Amino acid sequence: MPVDGPTPAGPVDGDTSLVVVTGLSGGGRSTVARALENVGYYVVDNLPQALLLDMAELASKAGGAARRTAMVLDVRSRAFSTDLAGAIRELKERGFSPRVVFVDADDEVLIRRFESVRRSHPLQGDGRLADGIAVERGLLEEARDQADVIIDTSHLNVNQLRRRIEELFGAEDARQLRVTVLSFGFKYGLPPDADFVLDARFLPNPFWVPELRDHTGREAAVSEYVLGQEGAEAFVSAYADLINATTVGFEREGKRYLTVAVGCTGGKHRSVAITEELAGRLRQSGLAANAQHRDLGRE
Repeated sequence: MPVDGPTPAGPVDGDTSLVVVTGLSGGGRSTVARALENVGYYVVDNLPQALLLDMAELASKAGGAARRTAMVLDVRSRAFSTDLAGAIRELKERGFSPRVVFVDADDEVLIRRFESVRRSHPLQGDGRLADGIAVERGLLEEARDQADVIIDTSHLNVNQLRRRIEELFGAEDARQLRVTVLSFGFKYGLPPDADFVLDARFLPNPFWVPELRDHTGREAAVSEYVLGQEGAEAFVSAYADLINATTVGFEREGKRYLTVAVGCTGGKHRSVAITEELAGRLRQSGLAANAQHRDLGRE
C-alpha cells in the first residue's frame, strides 16, 4: 500500500523524471500542477489518458526542460477511461518510472468547494454533487490504490498543498525566493513589476560632479561617492533588513520572484550604486539576489 509522503520523484530513463497527477475533482490538481511548475516541471494539463505513453516518450527524447514532465489527468477529458492504473502499468513496462500523485478530500469538503464556486461536478449529470463524486471515486479507485503519493487536502489550504508538493519534488534551490534588485530612472517611469520601490534621490547627484558625470554607479569612484554620503549606509542597511524580514513570509505564500526597484533621476549613478550594494548585502545574508540595471546606458 502507498504511504502519504514517499521519497520524491527521481530521474528515470536516463535523467527523465515523470509525475502523473490525478485525483478527485475539487481535490487540488490545479494547485499541484502550479507547484510542480514552480519547481521546474513541464506540466501538461488535462492530458487524455490515451496520450500518456506518447507524452512520456516525447519527454524522454526532447531533453532540456521536458526531462522533468508532469502529466495531469482529468475525468473531464472525453478521452479518459477507467483503466488509468493499466496505463500507468504500461508506462512501467516500457521502462519509465512515473510517480503518481493522487489528491483526495472528504466528500463534504468537495461539496463545499464546488458550491463555493457554483460549479457542478463533471460527472453528476442530472443528479446531485454527491452522485458525481461517488461515480468519480469508483472510476479512480484502482488508481488511488496504486498511487505513490496520496494527499488528503481536506484540511489543507492552497499554500499548504503547494508547499507539500514542493517539499516532495523540488530541489532546495528551486523553492528558494529569487530577488532581483533593479535600478531605474524615475524620468523613464516606474518598473511595473516592482514589489518594493526605493527612492535614492535624497542623496547628492554625482551628475553635478564633473569628474563623475560620465561614469556610472558600477564604477568604484561613483559607488564610493554615493555610498559615502550621509544616510546612504543607513538606507541600504534598513532595506536589507526589511527584505530579509519579509522573505520567509513571501516564500510561505508561494512567491518565487521578488523585484526591488531602486530609482534615481536617470538610472545611471545613485540607483545603480545602491542596487549593486543592496544586492551584495542580500547575497551575504543567504538570499539568491542579483543586480540588474534597466536604464543604464540611456543617457
